[in-house]
Amino acid sequence: MISIVNYGVSNIGSMLNMMKKIGFPAQVVSTPAEIERADKIILPGVGAFDHGMLALMELGLVIPLKKRIVQDRVPILGVCLGMQLLAKGSEEGVLGGLDLIDGYCIRFQSNGDTSIRIPHMGWNELTIRRESALLERLEGARFYFVHSYHFVCTSQANVLATAYYGNEFTAAVQCNNVWGVQFHPEKSHRFGMTLLSNFARL
Repeated sequence: MISIVNYGVSNIGSMLNMMKKIGFPAQVVSTPAEIERADKIILPGVGAFDHGMLALMELGLVIPLKKRIVQDRVPILGVCLGMQLLAKGSEEGVLGGLDLIDGYCIRFQSNGDTSIRIPHMGWNELTIRRESALLERLEGARFYFVHSYHFVCTSQANVLATAYYGNEFTAAVQCNNVWGVQFHPEKSHRFGMTLLSNFARL
């Protein structure tokens, strides 16, 4: 069973509907006890970094999440803000992140280019940088993005895929059993279905 974490900062319905569409059982969870029973975890999210971390803290989910992921090696997929929360922190806020992948989130810079609007919204093609079961059958796939900040990995070994918006940026990350995608697979039609199916089969 895949557990989708509901901490009040994402459209859980879209993710749940997509999982149902691809035929994998999923449930919405929001308590430490439910996290303790999770076989796989999806951490979706939209909005500001500190708001997301505060929501996890207020529900008492930070410690059980880190225990399940670090000690018990449960697979987790962070989506959009959920991917950014995997980092050490973000220049968007002052709180530390979950610190599951070594890196930091920074804001897009237009550098005077009027074609670069922030937030970045729209469809972008992925460039896969290293093999991963998460990205099987997705070479050249296009995904839907909505974000103002992007993840900068300390080690390039953790970069799974990149995309381009003014400059190349990290679009997907992995470190051991921790995966993250900056885009929204639940809004990316058949490519999103493939990615979520890949995660469910890990």
